[in-house]
Amino acid sequence: MRVLITGAAGFIGSNLALRLLDRGDTVIGIDNHNDYYDPAIKEARLARHASHPNYTHLRIDLADRKAIEEAFTTHQPQRVVNLAAQAGVRYSIENPLAYIDSNIVGFAHILEGCRHNGIEHLVYASSSSVYGANTTMPFSVHHNVDHPLSLYAASKKSNELMAHTYSHLYNLPTTGLRFFTVYGPWGRPDMALFKFTKAILAGEKIPVFNYGKHRRDFTYIDDIVEGVIRVLDKPAQPNPVWSGADPDAASSKAPWRVFNIGNNNPVELMDYIAALEKALGQKAEMEMLPLQPGDVPDTYADVTDLVEQFHYKPATPVEKGVANFVAWYCDYFKV
Repeated sequence: MRVLITGAAGFIGSNLALRLLDRGDTVIGIDNHNDYYDPAIKEARLARHASHPNYTHLRIDLADRKAIEEAFTTHQPQRVVNLAAQAGVRYSIENPLAYIDSNIVGFAHILEGCRHNGIEHLVYASSSSVYGANTTMPFSVHHNVDHPLSLYAASKKSNELMAHTYSHLYNLPTTGLRFFTVYGPWGRPDMALFKFTKAILAGEKIPVFNYGKHRRDFTYIDDIVEGVIRVLDKPAQPNPVWSGADPDAASSKAPWRVFNIGNNNPVELMDYIAALEKALGQKAEMEMLPLQPGDVPDTYADVTDLVEQFHYKPATPVEKGVANFVAWYCDYFKV
């Protein structure tokens, strides 16, 4: 099939492009190569698949309505995976309008492209951050998510609502995937694993927020990509037993669904750091700090629906995933 991937030079997007190309799909990639983090790693990720005969890369911004319209009409994708977004919880506290432009205006342009070009299925990145002030664990897609704690989280919840409207009005199958702390080789430099590795190797202290009491459902990149592909291949269907009198938050009478993709195994931040120390063969110096605004103390994914509908559950242990990241990091940076 012809698949349009936005954020195709990003961490998840580039790995997804490689997998789809390997299985014989045609991929059209969109990325604006912004400088939220060092664009050099985006160029390096892209270089892995840029020359593939079935790959086309477009350096455009989701907020550029005309350019997105032209991308759809020129390349006529059959399915779309929207991974482009302004990422980061803490950055959204400092620069909220960046999230409006990319995550809301940009997503609206993608929805319009899908609506007017007969797209068979739109899969888009949501986030575990939508659970916000929820404290019931594990987080279930059937829980209410009306109390986000950052504008980043609010923008992702908005995407789910916008997608539902298009599924309802235009019968566009849409599936939102709530990713839980994705990590691994070719990861984002703004994420803790990347920052911690760099600091430990330089003999610098690492900032440990919430005094190390965070728990995160760390999910390895290969597991995320496998989940995305399984979902992409099975367009969302209406839930025939959905009732407005007792509405299910994860489905609809429209062809709209949301799923968690997480490891279903929350790990203490201190254990994550211990796995990193082991992989590096070096101890970390830590600066213990309070919980940051916008952060949630714990994330824990209930993946029951993912298992039931796609017979899939992420399973890479943190020790293995962190070791793979360290091996990549040392090779990439010639450490």
